[in-house]
Amino acid sequence: MSLRYINFGLTVERDIKAMTSYESLSHSKWDCKYHLVFIPKCRKKALYGKVRKYLKQVFHELAKIKDCQIVSGNLAGDHVHMLIRIPPKHSVAFVVGYLKGKTAIAVARQFGGRKRNFNGESFWARGYAVSTVGFEEEKVKAYIKHQENLDLHGFSGEGEF
Repeated sequence: MSLRYINFGLTVERDIKAMTSYESLSHSKWDCKYHLVFIPKCRKKALYGKVRKYLKQVFHELAKIKDCQIVSGNLAGDHVHMLIRIPPKHSVAFVVGYLKGKTAIAVARQFGGRKRNFNGESFWARGYAVSTVGFEEEKVKAYIKHQENLDLHGFSGEGEF
């Protein structure tokens, strides 16, 4: 079933099924999805083996703490792709900073041999790329799922999360 409406003089047709995925806050309905990409420092191939398995779990736990949901994700050898739902009460920059900061500390504690007084400052690079995802969610999911095949470096291993 589809819905037709006029938006700025143009007739737009939307699938009703896609529109029913809205979440609620006390005074708003929202469906905010973002495609995020970020890399380890110096684009090192640091996301492999045990680190990769550990990060999958940690990313989901941290997202849940901030009322976010990772819809789809992929850890390539030298970068991370994720499709994430972030409520409008949090900014994208805040959530990305939180995820990168906490995962850097967690990786340092788990694999760096230090249990205390470590801030994880040398794992992720400073920036990130973000794009909003509207009704093209399935295309973005497919892109993320097949990112291992699209990666020019040919890194092998299961990186989906």
